[in-house]
Amino acid sequence: MKTKVKKKKQASKTHVIIGPLKLTRFERARIVGARAMQISMGAPVLLDVDIKETSPISIALMELREKVLPISIRRSLPDGTSQNIPLKLLVPYDNW
Repeated sequence: MKTKVKKKKQASKTHVIIGPLKLTRFERARIVGARAMQISMGAPVLLDVDIKETSPISIALMELREKVLPISIRRSLPDGTSQNIPLKLLVPYDNW
C-alpha cells in the first residue's frame, strides 16, 4: 500500500509570502542595533563614510538605507512555517 506524501510548497526567493513587503519598525530596530554593535566592536564598514559620521548607529542606518547589508529576515507563523527573506527584497520603512 502506497502512502501519499504531501510536499510543502517552497517559497521562492523572490516572493514574500509571510508578512508585509515592508521592513517593520521592530525588524529595523533589531538590524540597526545588531549592526551598530558590530561596528562598535571593530567590524569593517561596508560603505565609504565621511569623517563627520562617527556614530555606529548612523553608519548602520546608512548601510540599511543603501541595502548593502547581507542579512536575511526570518518571519514565522504560529503553525511553524517560516520564510527567510533577504533584506534587499523588502521595501524600506517610510519614516527614515
